[in-house]
Amino acid sequence: MCRWFAYISATEPCLLEDVLVSTYPPSNPPLTSAKLPAPAHALSKQIHEHYLPKLLSHDPAIHAEHTTEAEITLRNRLFNVDGFGMAWYTPVLSAFSPPVPASTKPALHPALYKNVQPPLHDSNFRSLCANTSSTVLLAHIRAATATAITPTNNHPFTFGIHTIMHNGYISSFAQIKRSLCASMSQEAFEHIQGNTDTEHLAALLMTNLCPTSNKHWPNPYSGEEGEAPFPAAWEEYHSVEEIHAALVKTISTINELQKAELGAKAQPNDLNICITDGRSLVALRYRNHATEQPPSLYYSTSAGVTLNRQFPDHPDGAKGPHGKGNGKTVNGKRAAEGAEGHNPHAKRDADDHGKHVIIASEPTTYKEKEWTLIEKNRMLLVGPNGSVKVEEIVV
Repeated sequence: MCRWFAYISATEPCLLEDVLVSTYPPSNPPLTSAKLPAPAHALSKQIHEHYLPKLLSHDPAIHAEHTTEAEITLRNRLFNVDGFGMAWYTPVLSAFSPPVPASTKPALHPALYKNVQPPLHDSNFRSLCANTSSTVLLAHIRAATATAITPTNNHPFTFGIHTIMHNGYISSFAQIKRSLCASMSQEAFEHIQGNTDTEHLAALLMTNLCPTSNKHWPNPYSGEEGEAPFPAAWEEYHSVEEIHAALVKTISTINELQKAELGAKAQPNDLNICITDGRSLVALRYRNHATEQPPSLYYSTSAGVTLNRQFPDHPDGAKGPHGKGNGKTVNGKRAAEGAEGHNPHAKRDADDHGKHVIIASEPTTYKEKEWTLIEKNRMLLVGPNGSVKVEEIVV
């Protein structure tokens, strides 16, 4: 299965290099980022290395024991070598694009980077990460499922200010593809560039989130004259409740199409989905099977401090390049409670870090207690103010 990572904060940007690529400089003078090893559990290393604590069945009445090693392997431990993509939100396009009514103009738009190389072998990716920070980041490494290995098929996928990525699969996608496309708006269908199940799922999701209307804006993502008008709703914010409802409707439609086309032969779907508009974020861990678990998915509201080089801890803890810190003050800066790593370059107190949420296929820091496993068929909703809710979904 693919692996993905998402970070969102209203106030605290993350350096892409910190959360996706490298450890902090271990020497004086510092080494360049190209020479630094990735943290033990960074997304860029999840091509072939995995960290999956707390994987349990969450329906004790049916299946109380730990998830088996075979099941973990089936849905999580693949070689994710078929491409990488990331979207980070920036105010640049909003500042330079043609004006639209102030009441609807979004503050941030997603910038995209995709490549079929493993990320740690991509010098362009590493340079971008070393020089880019953002308050909203989605990143994804791909294990292809019967579709072409090309950047066009790499996640995430963007529709205006909305960015969508997915880990899992729509079962029997080829058999329901025609019916799935018929359920989309014309605008969403025309926006599809690749042939993955995820991009088609994303187009259906945008159809449900942004119903067709005659309201359009000039396409802010293209400087070409005569470019087709852009659905205005793709540039508008939606509440997490609206996104929740659109996701449930999307999954329900997929399930119904499979039953209609395949009847009793319809197989379960794995749908670990993430969607953000740069202000809110919703993530889902779903499999429509009585006992089998979806791929892993975790969240944290504190790991951003551990990952950020401005603070006293280190994502590898005591195994990091500077050894044990045991929560000691560094350069007069206070570490978080329970911190085990040491970062002599710390510039800020741990308590000064802004409110944030990270959602990831696998924990990316040494602190297991920083991470909560999202239960099967649950949705995580992160509001514009950083509020976090986990809700059961009924499809």
